[in-house]
Amino acid sequence: MSSISKNKEELISSIENSYENLFADYMGIPKELSREIGVEGNIKNTEISVSDTISYLIGWGGLVLKWHELRANNLEVDFPEKGYSWNELGKLAQHFHASYKDWSYKQLLTEFQFTIQKILKLVDSLSNDELYGHSWYKSYTLGRMIQFNTSSPMKNIRTKVRRFKRQNNIK
Repeated sequence: MSSISKNKEELISSIENSYENLFADYMGIPKELSREIGVEGNIKNTEISVSDTISYLIGWGGLVLKWHELRANNLEVDFPEKGYSWNELGKLAQHFHASYKDWSYKQLLTEFQFTIQKILKLVDSLSNDELYGHSWYKSYTLGRMIQFNTSSPMKNIRTKVRRFKRQNNIK
């Protein structure tokens, strides 16, 4: 399977596989290390915690759901988020980190699970044509926008989390 999903089934598979692999890695990290700085950040030359990576994924997943809800109600979407432009994604990442800074590791993992479940439910509710039949944002289909902001960053973050685990001798 190509890394770029071409239909609903591939998108669901991509999200599920990325989520299951990353979640297994998260489950292997002791909560005592979940706020330890040492994971490569979204801004060049920065480091964040494992918990921050989960906050980031929850934040983007929430945006995907928000974008769809707004569009479904014929309301305008301020991409990527109100107050942020596409060239300020590092600042948006920091916003996500700050939004969840007081959440426990367990709370973050639970919210991450719920967010992914909601996204999968959304994808399942849409037809292949709704996901891939036409441009949804600029030249991108809705399916591609969902993948850009769910399974793609999960794969990227998994590499960083696995590196953190190796550096901290976590099996």
